[in-house]
Formats: sequence, structure tokens, C-alpha cells
Amino acid sequence: MVTDRQETFKKTLLKHLYFNRELSCADLTLLTGRSLPHTTKALNELVKSGLVLESGYAVSTGGRRPQMYSVKPDYLYILSVAMDQFVTSISILDMQNRVVGEERLVSLDLSAHPDAIAQLGQELKTFMDASGIPVEKFAGIGIGMPGFVDVTKGINYSFFDRHYGSINEYLEALTGVPVIIDNDSSLIALAEWKLGAARNRQNALVINIGWGIGLGMVLNGDLFRGENGFAGEFSHIPLFTNNKICSCGKMGCLETETSLSVIAEKAVAGISEGRTTVMKNLSMDNRDDTFRKIMDAAVKGDKYAVELLSQAGYHIGRGIAILIHLLNPNLIILSGRGTLAGKLWLAPVQHALNEHCIPKIAENIEIMISPLGYAAERLGAAALVMEHLDKGQLSKIEY
Repeated sequence: MVTDRQETFKKTLLKHLYFNRELSCADLTLLTGRSLPHTTKALNELVKSGLVLESGYAVSTGGRRPQMYSVKPDYLYILSVAMDQFVTSISILDMQNRVVGEERLVSLDLSAHPDAIAQLGQELKTFMDASGIPVEKFAGIGIGMPGFVDVTKGINYSFFDRHYGSINEYLEALTGVPVIIDNDSSLIALAEWKLGAARNRQNALVINIGWGIGLGMVLNGDLFRGENGFAGEFSHIPLFTNNKICSCGKMGCLETETSLSVIAEKAVAGISEGRTTVMKNLSMDNRDDTFRKIMDAAVKGDKYAVELLSQAGYHIGRGIAILIHLLNPNLIILSGRGTLAGKLWLAPVQHALNEHCIPKIAENIEIMISPLGYAAERLGAAALVMEHLDKGQLSKIEY
């Protein structure tokens, strides 16, 4: 039992080193609440095993410079899977979140393929085999996916045929590596909170601009998930009387005027009606390519592309105004694949906040584009694995 506690404590140290890149023994003592001798002993054992490196000394503050420690980058790897409704990205990351080898993109329409989880399993197995990395070197597989995800049961209620049972258990049996799944927007918020712009923030909202409009919430210094883990369905706030049916089956949801799919549909329709634009060869048969062309055109100043993003951004801002009145955050981060358009989102969102927010509530709110950009979900999936490193799900790590 003592040995189990010691091994769990070592994993806790690894987790803190992963998220902070480099820490001293005193830093780790403060973060874990353990005694300095206990932490020193565990660190020395991790260094001896080759899992942790002595990475130099901290900058002097007047006294003896403390020894700094970091996780050896290539001792363990994480298989990171970032799924959206149409494209799945598979990557291998080391302990410094650097991509090892090539990212693999798989066209996988989740709505059209109820057996998509079986296809995903084969893709993961093939990708791992091709990497040449031994199975025991993988700390785990983290998967972000759209929809209502029950993290505890390993079930996605929006996509995938549930006759497979727990997605975690099915994929773990296939790959031999522990699997953890979560909602994509929650993982993007986790990435921002642990590795990005929301570090050390107590209250921040992370808006995931994608094929839907997701939301992750850092409230009172913790990631808020709600009673069943379904909190953050920002896409489905009923804002419009437009008689447009949403993917959820209701009408007038925020998503029906703001998602990347809607922007793409409007672009295709506008071009067919003769709108002047540099955009060409847009098709709903290849949404990912179409969305990228729209973003690229907008960044280059195409008037029609900018107009489409401005319309969507204003409506997203209307939704954010509701969140601000309810939750009183001090930071709003725009993240996800849609932020390839960068700062073009900021002006229309701020315009909506100026019109719809009580000034006193909104006066100190910072709005920014995520520095993590398109990589946010990939990093979030990796962070999910490391966040659970010392919680029992990932039992295959040996020292």
C-alpha cells in the first residue's frame, strides 16, 4: 500500500513537471503539499530511473540557485486525437508537447458513419504500429470529440453506435493503451487553462469556433463541467426566430447563424448569386477545404469573406454577452479551428458586447484570440492524459 502511494506521488510530480515544463524541488513541495524530504526522495528516484532530468539552475534571486527538474521528453509519449464532425487528427506528442513524426488527418463524417469508432480504432492501431514506438512507451490516448460525452461511462450520446459499449474500453482492448475521452470544447478549455492564455486565471470562458460553437468554462479556478459533464452547449442557446433547424433538432439556436458550416453555406450561396469575391471552387462536399479558403480570403482582405465572418462574430458576441451577465468572467478566449482568421473576430464580437452588455459588468473583460490556435484540441487531448496520470486510469507506466 505504501509502495502504491509512493508510485502515485511520483506520477503527481510528473504531472506538475509536464504542465510547468520546469520546477524546483521547493516548487513541487508547495504544489503537492508534501514535505521537502519526501519530495526530494521521490525526485531522486525519478532522476535515477531516467524519467526526470536535472535541467540546470534557476535564475539567482540573491541566495543559492535551486536545481531545476523537467520530464525527459522522449521517455513517454501521448497519442492525441482531435475529432470534429468531419475530420479527425491523430498525432503523437512527447513530454514537451512536440509532435513526433507526421500528423495524420482522416476524413470521418461522424453523422454518416455510426461505426466510426471501429474505423478510428483501426486508424489508431495502424498509426501506432507505423510509428515504431513500443506500446509501453505510450502514457495514454487522449481523445477529444464533439457531442454529449459521458466521461465516466465512456459514451458519446450524439455520435457512434453504442453497441460497442464504453469507447474507452473498446479502444484500449484494440490498442493496448489506456484511453480517455472528453468533449472537444472541454479539452480546448483544458489546454488554455493548463498550457495557454487562461493559466493562473480564476474565471475565463473559452469559445470554440468550429462546426458548432462550443464553450469551456474555467470558474473559481477549476474546469466547470456541470452535473453530468454536459455543461457548455453554447451552440444551442436559442437566439433567433429564423425557422432554421439546428443539428440538435431545435430551431433558432446560435449555431444556425454562426457555425463554420453555416458560413460555408452562405459563401457558396453568395457566390452562386454573383457576389464579388476572390473565393473560387467552394463546395459543401469538402467543408474543411471550403472553410480554409474562406479564412484565407478574409485574412487577405476579401470584402465578402470579411462580411461573412463579421456577421457570425457579431452573433457570437450576442451569445457571449449572455454568458458575461451570468458568469462575470475576466477573460474571453476565442479558440478552435475558426480562429485561423485571427483578430478579424475581435471587432464584431466587441461590437456586440458594446451593444448588449451592461458596461459595468463588461468593463474589465479581456477578449483575445487563442495563442494555441488550431493546435488547442490536440494539446487538450494530451493534457487530458497527463491530468489523469495519477488518478488510477493510467496504470501501465513503469519506472
